[in-house]
Amino acid sequence: MNVMESAVPRVEAHAAPLDASDAPERAVARDMVRRSVVFAVPLLVGGALGWGWTGAASVGLALALVLVNFVLGAAVIGWGARMGSSAMMAAAMGGYVVRLGIVTAAVLPVRHHAWFDLLPFAVSLLVTHLGLLIVETRHVSASLAFPGLKPRPQSEGSP
Repeated sequence: MNVMESAVPRVEAHAAPLDASDAPERAVARDMVRRSVVFAVPLLVGGALGWGWTGAASVGLALALVLVNFVLGAAVIGWGARMGSSAMMAAAMGGYVVRLGIVTAAVLPVRHHAWFDLLPFAVSLLVTHLGLLIVETRHVSASLAFPGLKPRPQSEGSP
């Protein structure tokens, strides 16, 4: 063993892969679904007060589409990440287009039904998407040490 080999620390080449349930994108998506309750209650109440039961139903459809959109986005990015960085970028872009198609495909068949009102649907779809993304940026870690969500601060008495 020469001097150069001893100076360079060894890195374990066969590190255990992350379990799919520990994937950062899934943790972020789960956290967004959990935080969506903050948006769901006022939007549903506002839809019901402004447009009656049709407004509440339209807001409910928008909320469901937003949550499905974020969960599918996490799944697609996680799938692409396991394949490599190029596959992850392609999956993110392709998944975005497919998810936009899903939202469109969900709205087109119901847009003329009596229970659907476009204004509360569109407002809640926009507010929920942007609101959850803005709120979640405060909880996402931008560190490779803690991918996904920021770790919670430890209390004084805990180890």
